Amino acid sequence: MAWRSQLGKTALASAALLLTVTIGACSRPATQSTADSAGGGPVRIAVGIDASYAPFFVADREGMFADAGLDVQLVQFGRGGEAVDALSTGQVQLAGSSDTTTIAQLRQNPSLRAIYSYEASGDYIKVVLRNGVNSAADVEKMGIVPGLSQISTDKYLEANGVPAGSVEMITATPTDMPALLSRGDIDGFVMWEPWPAAAVDQGAGHVVARTGDYDWFYHQWTITTQPWLDANEDTARTVAQVLDKATERVEADPQVAAAATRSAVNVDEDQTITAIDEIDFAVQNLTTKDVESAQSVVDFYEKIGVLTEQPDLASAMLLDWYKESAQ
Repeated sequence: MAWRSQLGKTALASAALLLTVTIGACSRPATQSTADSAGGGPVRIAVGIDASYAPFFVADREGMFADAGLDVQLVQFGRGGEAVDALSTGQVQLAGSSDTTTIAQLRQNPSLRAIYSYEASGDYIKVVLRNGVNSAADVEKMGIVPGLSQISTDKYLEANGVPAGSVEMITATPTDMPALLSRGDIDGFVMWEPWPAAAVDQGAGHVVARTGDYDWFYHQWTITTQPWLDANEDTARTVAQVLDKATERVEADPQVAAAATRSAVNVDEDQTITAIDEIDFAVQNLTTKDVESAQSVVDFYEKIGVLTEQPDLASAMLLDWYKESAQ
């Protein structure tokens, strides 16, 4: 994929939940104590349970972390907010997280730091409408997961001239969406895979758009905390180098990535191969364009009342960190 991203009636319950939930499905929380993270143990990295985390699974399964002299444990979480919470409490030291999740958590933990992007896409998140509903103008109720799904929904309605306040937002988990759609409880949802495919396979709905169609692209960042980074700069640099190689491996050999993902989280291999075609996996420095994109997320959160003040993006986003640390 040659492109680079350009980011140009919400329920009160959604706003209240936004700071604690976002990407993913069922949870597999960490059990390690905060004290364990003080030093001397493995580096624990929070990951999700879907194909978008394929580079981590490949690096783990193929021993790439160990070959680089790292003792790494991947800790699976179903929801991005849980992973960021675990980072904040020291249960994990690094996490893969969407930009929307990280930004929402900055008010609670201003020490969070985004150090690079490892994937972006305008194809992986899709708009699914119920059979018989063919356009945004026909939508009365949308299912949302607070966070990435919610802002993607808002962008979809805005792009199609539908005031968000005219549509009822139904908050649910990703796993609920196909069933809600099938029963007619919602007219659509905007979600990452595998939930769009599940809705289509169950005959509940059809895909009408991808977020890139309306100029909205999501990003996944590797994040940590400033205190841990200050004490472990070399380790963080080595993890980045391994993940850089792993993203190249994913892009070059989707079958290997599919097998690793199936082994880690039991995702169907065909789904992973499709995801790799839809996602641009690459370790990239954060730049001023990423700050502009992040600011658009802040603006959305302020619009719905979740953020009441401007977070310090200049401190939270370490621009060109990977390039500088690699020197």
